[in-house]
Amino acid sequence: MQQRTIGDIQVSAIGLGGMPMSIEGRPDRDRAIATIHAALDAGVTLVDTADAYHLDATDDGHNEELIASALASWGGDASTILVATKGGHLRPGGGAWTVDGRPEHLVAAAKASLGRLGGDAIGLYQFHRPDPDVPYAESVGALAELLDEGIIRRAGISNASVAQIEEANRVLGGRLVSVQNQFSPAFRSSRAELDHCAELGIAFLPWSPLGGISSAGALGDRHSAFAEVAAAHGVSPQQVALAWELSLADVVIPIPGASRPASIEDSVKASDLTLTDAELTALGAE
Repeated sequence: MQQRTIGDIQVSAIGLGGMPMSIEGRPDRDRAIATIHAALDAGVTLVDTADAYHLDATDDGHNEELIASALASWGGDASTILVATKGGHLRPGGGAWTVDGRPEHLVAAAKASLGRLGGDAIGLYQFHRPDPDVPYAESVGALAELLDEGIIRRAGISNASVAQIEEANRVLGGRLVSVQNQFSPAFRSSRAELDHCAELGIAFLPWSPLGGISSAGALGDRHSAFAEVAAAHGVSPQQVALAWELSLADVVIPIPGASRPASIEDSVKASDLTLTDAELTALGAE
């Protein structure tokens, strides 16, 4: 599988998004663990999670604990896996999403995430979503504090604008290593942020790169160009979508979610799918 860079570390060009394994419609624990193991066995070395990936107040941090358990029971070298988690976006009681970007909350949340994930420090910690009631620099300042204290090894942001990318990198003293924004064939409004990350050499991690949990399976039905290119190569439209995203810049690392081993095993094959210039032009114009 191709390799890409996040800060000072190389990771697989396709990551695993853990959210579908912990929210509504999630699989049973054995299948979830098998899905994570299938990803790792296929060469995935980046696993994305968040403290808010859970059902209700009784299982806060469910996905972080699930990933920690899967890594502990995996037969490979877990030290080669970068786990990226996030804080600042919450689902109180499993209900409506809220935000809390107060520095004290982010510091406490990161420490709680570290407790669930285990180890000496969190590999990559990202501010999940801006809080309109807290100055952005103050929220990101908490990440700088966590870096300085050694609680996290790398810092990133999510759901950010170009201006916020600039501000975060300034507050972090040039230590911003990743931006995680929504991007897919159906959602391309983060292209400016993707291009800005490419200019700065900052990893861009598209979330919901296949269009989201409810739409990923119908990607080919919704986007005819992706279906046509998939048919020409004898692969899934989902593989084509991920390969197209990888072609946009060498900082792009999609993190498709999965709740079945077969899903992530199909997704990782996108790393080795070569599309022609004509195909890329058609996909870009879809």
